Amino acid sequence: MRSPSGALIFVLVMLILDTYIFQAIRTVSNAASPKTRTIIFTIYWTITFLAVIGFLVFAFTDQQLLPRKVRTYLFAIVIGLFLAKITSVIFLLIDDVRRIAQWVASKLFYRNTEGEVAGEGISRSVFLSWLGLAVGGGLFGSLIYGFGNKYKYDVKRVQLAFDNLPAGFKGMRILHISDIHSGSFTNKKAVTHGIEQIMKQEADLILFTGDLVNDKASEMRDYLDVFNKLKAPMGVYSTLGNHDYGDYVQWPVEGVSKEQNLADLKDVHAAMGWRLLMNEHVVLEKNGDQIALLGIENWSAKANFPKHGRMDLAHSGTEKYPFKILMSHDPSHWEAEVKPKYSDVDLMLSGHTHGMQFGIDIPGFKWSPVQYVYKQWAGLYGEAQKLYVNRGFGFIGYPGRVGILPEITVLELV
Repeated sequence: MRSPSGALIFVLVMLILDTYIFQAIRTVSNAASPKTRTIIFTIYWTITFLAVIGFLVFAFTDQQLLPRKVRTYLFAIVIGLFLAKITSVIFLLIDDVRRIAQWVASKLFYRNTEGEVAGEGISRSVFLSWLGLAVGGGLFGSLIYGFGNKYKYDVKRVQLAFDNLPAGFKGMRILHISDIHSGSFTNKKAVTHGIEQIMKQEADLILFTGDLVNDKASEMRDYLDVFNKLKAPMGVYSTLGNHDYGDYVQWPVEGVSKEQNLADLKDVHAAMGWRLLMNEHVVLEKNGDQIALLGIENWSAKANFPKHGRMDLAHSGTEKYPFKILMSHDPSHWEAEVKPKYSDVDLMLSGHTHGMQFGIDIPGFKWSPVQYVYKQWAGLYGEAQKLYVNRGFGFIGYPGRVGILPEITVLELV
């Protein structure tokens, strides 16, 4: 939102929301003393003023003037406040619609219904105002709390049973990570701890399913010596995600073209010792048996994301292998192309969704707003033909996680 008009429109919307919510603040504080009300109103408008100033600083200052960490948190706090206020407004609108309906009813039927109550002597207006403010405040509080979760790596262990798995691969441990987004990192020590956790799993094979960076290959410069520590007896293999193509910035950047950036990113994979699979496959051997590992470029069934992937190229020549694993960044690829056209792909590994970095993820129940966009968004799906969606190692946009922790997956084939 770099255009002055866009920024000013956003500020105007914020102020309209603040004015509307202020009416609820006045409603719930009616019983307070004048001095207390003055303190509440002053705090409210001070927060509003600071949020507007913070957003204008983010929108109109050069990226070089503020440290990236400061800009990231500043933006997250402002957007968090905005989302919390939107949430509160939903409840306040419900109350206003209710009151309008009551007013209309009183005029049509000569009956005043404003005296109806909810609870013990609490008017519905006060109740809904309190509820809206509580839910909005709770949302904002959870987003602030989530700042501390972005490096709390969760190791998930999953056993996968396949009837056609060659005997030589039974018991093989695959470590799956996705969505590193190195351009978002601000704590190298914490990231290094995550890599140490990966290595402690002593997996046979490490697979990375895309989005190494946010936009630029240079974002990996400070983390090459961290991620090049990833090693496994059967190798480290990787694919590209939608962010790896640099589609979300204006090129050239610092004299580097978009094409050169992608070439540089491929070199980063090679420098770390990762075998980047670009619409191709490799043969894995273990205990005298062979399986095929396929890796394609980003392919999405969603209109806003690219379709660089070529399953026809990656799959060609794999027919003779009894078991196939596919690395494909976007899980929408599974139902759109893999299941209907490539039924001999036994296991597909994806990422991309991050679980939206917000939701509920407990044994027996998981929910996130992202599930209304992606049917398969976190964890294991399918029966004979399986899909596993990693919740992401890193983060982007919001510098935190609420309920959906960064994931290191250990898949054991049995």
